[in-house]
Amino acid sequence: REAIADADLTVALDPGHGAGALTSPEFFRRLGCDVVTVNGQPDGHFPGRDPEPVPENLDDLGRLVRASDADVGVAHDGDADRAIFFDETGEYIEGDASLAALAAEALEPGDATVAAVNVSQRLVDVCDEVGADLELTPIGATNIITRIQELEAEGRRVPISGEGNGGIFFPDFRLVRDGAFIAAKFLELLAKTGDSPSEVVAPYTAYENVRRNLAYDEESELSAMLAAAEQYAEAADVEASTVDGYRLDYGDAWVLVRPSGTEPKVRIYAEARERERAVELADAVEEKLAAALDN
Repeated sequence: REAIADADLTVALDPGHGAGALTSPEFFRRLGCDVVTVNGQPDGHFPGRDPEPVPENLDDLGRLVRASDADVGVAHDGDADRAIFFDETGEYIEGDASLAALAAEALEPGDATVAAVNVSQRLVDVCDEVGADLELTPIGATNIITRIQELEAEGRRVPISGEGNGGIFFPDFRLVRDGAFIAAKFLELLAKTGDSPSEVVAPYTAYENVRRNLAYDEESELSAMLAAAEQYAEAADVEASTVDGYRLDYGDAWVLVRPSGTEPKVRIYAEARERERAVELADAVEEKLAAALDN
């Protein structure tokens, strides 16, 4: 708290008319920050924006950061258990980048961290650099919580875990997501380093993501595509995870194939530092799945 107060930060806050409108402004003021808000009145109809804190819903926050000359922008979702950040220029910071920056600060050699199977290469690289273990779970916060509890029961230290959607756990604090606390940890990182938000996340911004969707009509088509994905994974000479679909980690990049939980689609994700590499991986998998679908 003292470090944050001494940093004399101005926080631009967009709680999106949700639960955070009742708590986060006062919370940040008690930390010693100046606070300016937009969409700050609690209203379950969410008149100012959709509660999901994605770039297309947060134009007001970017403008507020610039107009108020704020040091950082913070956005919550409806129930305020997540935090997404804007840098000092009013630019959106990807959740995967802020997670990686916070993990690099929290993790020590021998620690473990837990993330869903679609975790960014950013966190993979942080764990490799620090010497920490990365545990993958099926997508969903409850799966992450369960694995954290298992690791802690084994005596493992798990100081941070989470997803790139702004939902981050700090198990030493408590095993729930708390958007205000997540934001406070980011403010603490700014205060400790003396860096701006753009500088803090700079090592984790040069990554390229490619996503593809293959729709199907019949369950037999889904089965054919998943069988093709399994064959592709078995033939690949790389580490593979099957906790939720098929994820192949190549060290410098990864590709994931998994059925959507909400739509009749099979999703393909690929990520690398170079876009050409990510496209190459996505193309190769899509070609195999499309052939299985056609047949």
